[in-house]
Amino acid sequence: MSEQEKNEIKTNSITITYLSKVSFASLNGSDKEVDNINPIKKITLDNGEELPYVSSQAIRRALRDKLEELGNKLSPINEASVKKGAPKTSLNPKEFIDDDLFGYMDASKDEGADKGKSTTRTSPIRVESLVALSTYKGDLDFATNFMGKGKKGKDGKEIQPNIFETEIHSGIYRGTILIELDRIGCGEGFQEELSKQEKGKRVKAFLDAFRTLWSSGRQSRFLADISPKFIAAAYMKSKNPIFLESVELDEKGEINIEKLKTVVSDYHKFLEKSVFAVQEAVFKKTDGMVSLNKGFEDIEKWVEDYFKENENQK
Repeated sequence: MSEQEKNEIKTNSITITYLSKVSFASLNGSDKEVDNINPIKKITLDNGEELPYVSSQAIRRALRDKLEELGNKLSPINEASVKKGAPKTSLNPKEFIDDDLFGYMDASKDEGADKGKSTTRTSPIRVESLVALSTYKGDLDFATNFMGKGKKGKDGKEIQPNIFETEIHSGIYRGTILIELDRIGCGEGFQEELSKQEKGKRVKAFLDAFRTLWSSGRQSRFLADISPKFIAAAYMKSKNPIFLESVELDEKGEINIEKLKTVVSDYHKFLEKSVFAVQEAVFKKTDGMVSLNKGFEDIEKWVEDYFKENENQK
């Protein structure tokens, strides 16, 4: 393919696959199988081993919470439009960043019609679950709640301590996000699309939330940092999470950069720019990697370039 033909394919997305390090945590609760054990979510491999994970829904919730913490105004939550329906936001993507970035769906009755109707906005932020690269070994944290020690219940008997266990895990977790740049601030839910400046501002706000990500679940006793410590990012001309299955560790526990370079080569036709960035306090920095700070600076520059140069944007 000639450079002229390649340039005719317009950039439209950013994909980021990342690694987080968790030393001791119980990240995402699952249904209880035993009353006194708090399990974590896991997927089962063909060989029967289990990989802990944080669900995409939990990641999206954490990103929303982080956006709010960083000063962004979120869409108010309202009652469902129909009985037994899910609560809804204000369905106003023009005013609220989360309605724009994460989308919504609301089902409601259509007066005089046999069927109802739905109001939807498909999320331009695509999120993969955060999955551990190492298996669950059966570790449990043993705990006892002594809140009632020395107290008596209504029956006059002394309240007994509550004994319980929580599944815990230690390891490296891998996740992926994909940002559809051409759908930010426009399309479903918009009568008039946002300005280029506001679109770029929203994407940068999301990147700040992602960069400092943490999950509020079970953090009182199991404080854990799930923010990215390594990222493989690409500025794409086709929406595809190209690094999703390719970020791996070698036998020494180091990032396999050579594999990632082959991905860049394989998708050269659809890839405008790429960057591999690492936090050296966690992973070894090798040739082809930059600092984590430099990596996010590059991604923010891609965002600026996209909304500055794309002629289809307002």
